[in-house]
Amino acid sequence: MKLTANRLVWFSRIVVCFQLADQFCNAIGVLQQCAPPASFSNIQTAINKDQPANPTEEYAQLFAALIARTAKDVDVLIDSLPSEESTAALQAASLRQLEEENHEAAARLEEVVYRGDLLLEKIQNALADIAQSQLRTRNAAPGLPSPAES
Repeated sequence: MKLTANRLVWFSRIVVCFQLADQFCNAIGVLQQCAPPASFSNIQTAINKDQPANPTEEYAQLFAALIARTAKDVDVLIDSLPSEESTAALQAASLRQLEEENHEAAARLEEVVYRGDLLLEKIQNALADIAQSQLRTRNAAPGLPSPAES
């Protein structure tokens, strides 16, 4: 992986973010070490019953997994940055191709919507005919001919 000027700028920003996160982590650790314990009476005893006796190893494994995942995410971000081969002309050509595909998809969508509207109109007409037939059947008195028969 080559570090171009653009990638170097992004990489330096990521490093600064890691330094800031490290400083926050250290600050929290110092607060945990130096802060006096607070008493919450019965709430604290209920919390302590649910916690394992020595959670330090579990925390270490959790933080190690989180750090490894974050490092992988950073690698993915760095690899996704534009490379030297990505020139303005290539980007413009890619945008033109995407725009053509967008226009083709829009034309297909318009055709599907038009056919859908036609089908909806047919369904609505059929439902109206069914409703009229049901009304005629309900309104027909027993023994009298229906309006269709006369």
